[in-house]
Amino acid sequence: MSLPLWFQVTSLIVLSLVLIADLLLIIWRPHVPSSKESGLWVAFYVTLALVFGGVMFGIGGEQAGSEFLAGWVTEYSLSIDNLFVFVLIMASFAVPRKYQQEILMIGILLAILFRGIFILLGAALIASFSWIFYVFGAFLLVIGIQQFFSGREDDAERENRLLAFLQRRLEMTDEFHGLKFRIKVEGKKLWTPLVIVLVAIGTADVVFAVDSIPAIYGITESPFIVFTANVFALMGLRQLYFLLGHLIDKLVYLHFGIAFILSFIGVKLVMHALHENELPFINGGEHVEWAPDIGTWESLIVIVLAMAVAVGASLWKLRKDRVNSPSTGSTRP
Repeated sequence: MSLPLWFQVTSLIVLSLVLIADLLLIIWRPHVPSSKESGLWVAFYVTLALVFGGVMFGIGGEQAGSEFLAGWVTEYSLSIDNLFVFVLIMASFAVPRKYQQEILMIGILLAILFRGIFILLGAALIASFSWIFYVFGAFLLVIGIQQFFSGREDDAERENRLLAFLQRRLEMTDEFHGLKFRIKVEGKKLWTPLVIVLVAIGTADVVFAVDSIPAIYGITESPFIVFTANVFALMGLRQLYFLLGHLIDKLVYLHFGIAFILSFIGVKLVMHALHENELPFINGGEHVEWAPDIGTWESLIVIVLAMAVAVGASLWKLRKDRVNSPSTGSTRP
């Protein structure tokens, strides 16, 4: 599979312009978006991704188009879990809603930066070591099993430890002062909570990049498709936060869906590694022909079904709990 250079360059330029326009919109019109506005923006970005996928089918063929769609769905699913950590950080520091758009945008830009770095690193490893798929597969299986049993508790515990560590070592104010990192109070320079919020978000971005990049390399080995799928998955995440932020922590079965997806892709990577095996101590260095090489369409179907079941079961439980205890329902901004 080979995508024309002009298409790749044009795509990256257009994506950069969209991100810049989104950033400028926040600067020119700072506000707390309504649910309707957030929903329209989320629909716009999803439609944009689907249109881009259609263009990929037309220019790169079925393989490129299907790999992009499967990669985008995978990364979008993992980004929702990333969103949960953003909600946790915002709640931990009681970040005023009027500053949340700007902070989320910075977090998304950091996520794109870190994922870009890991994409290049992953591509270099794949090009140099054919056995790296064994490592990626084993890593995803471990993460998937961990996610299945612990869910989001590990994310929450990690963030809480980091925040407590920074709070003990930095002299800080108790309140936010716009988007300033440091202010002077009675002649003394103090940090604002903003610096810790951004450090926490940046740390979460790195952790999720480590998880997500091996996962999408289980779908495609094209760095361009990996990067564009990640960017499209992250675009609109800010609006999704305002649309579903108060519901994210109530999707109690979501982590099971994500755990299944990570484990499934881990198995897929190991099967692919066996199918292409060159390690001398496995099958005498010969390819393991019986190892199934799971196709992209099959992967896409499994991933979509896993997320649909997890979200559907979570919404069913949420509705059941509300019916049983209508007076105890609560929401979080």
